[in-house]
Amino acid sequence: MNTADFIWMDGEFVAWDEAKVHVLSHSLHYGNAAIEGTKAYKTDKGYAIFKLREHTQRLLNSSKMTLMKVPFTVEELEAAQIELIKKNNFKDGSVYLRPLVYLGYGVMGLYHANAPVKVSISAWEWGAYLGEDGLKNGIRLKISSFTRSSNKSTMGKAKASANYLNSQMAKYEAVECGYDEALLLDDEGYVAEASGACFFMVRDGKLISPPNDNSLESITQATVIDIAKDMGIEVVRRRITREEIYIADEAFLTGTAAEITPIREVDARIVGIGRMGTMTEKIQKKYFDIVNGRDAAYEKHLTYIN
Repeated sequence: MNTADFIWMDGEFVAWDEAKVHVLSHSLHYGNAAIEGTKAYKTDKGYAIFKLREHTQRLLNSSKMTLMKVPFTVEELEAAQIELIKKNNFKDGSVYLRPLVYLGYGVMGLYHANAPVKVSISAWEWGAYLGEDGLKNGIRLKISSFTRSSNKSTMGKAKASANYLNSQMAKYEAVECGYDEALLLDDEGYVAEASGACFFMVRDGKLISPPNDNSLESITQATVIDIAKDMGIEVVRRRITREEIYIADEAFLTGTAAEITPIREVDARIVGIGRMGTMTEKIQKKYFDIVNGRDAAYEKHLTYIN
């Protein structure tokens, strides 16, 4: 991966190679940590972070759900992310920000109340998560044999590290089978989400996405819905079966890292025309115009780094 000069740790900037934790840190053993994925884009006015407040607030929400009291306010964490981009003096390309709330060294055993809550923020240059070719021509998607963890057994609404073991296993399976990404169904057989992104499909001119009953409340998904409505596209939130995906006119994934990635094939079945469809292309173009500061109507969602 790309590296940078500094990582923010508990209020201080630490050299990248010196950003270390103890091997007995609680989160390393028991998996309780909250993460975020935020992205900054190089605009004509310099770097700008997209929906900084929404991402930072979700980090705090996830931490609260998993019983970690963060010792920083949302404003302090926002300021830290802005300053981190400044201090690393990035030059080109988009920058991925990874805030992390975790339990540090000092307590072992499952009861974590006395474990110290630590916070770090990393940032590095990172391009298309599923590849530039995937953004342009679409990816191959496999419906996973792994079911998305039930709300009855985990904090599914939290962007918690522990939840991503489920995603990691699904992603590994898909790649080993020759696909690019995995799509997980819920325990009733309906579409939940991809390993790290939300799912959309197009049928009969309507944009359809599953409800967030058993998935993370995605900030990018909400953005896409707003874009579509502003374009006059009818958006439907309902359950989706795997069979419907096979006969969809178009399909794509959304997420901070995935951005707007078209799907050209699912389980060896060609989706639509086998490449990015018309509606997906329009939404993708609008999304990149927004995050790159080329659409004044959405500029309120950008935090410029001055």
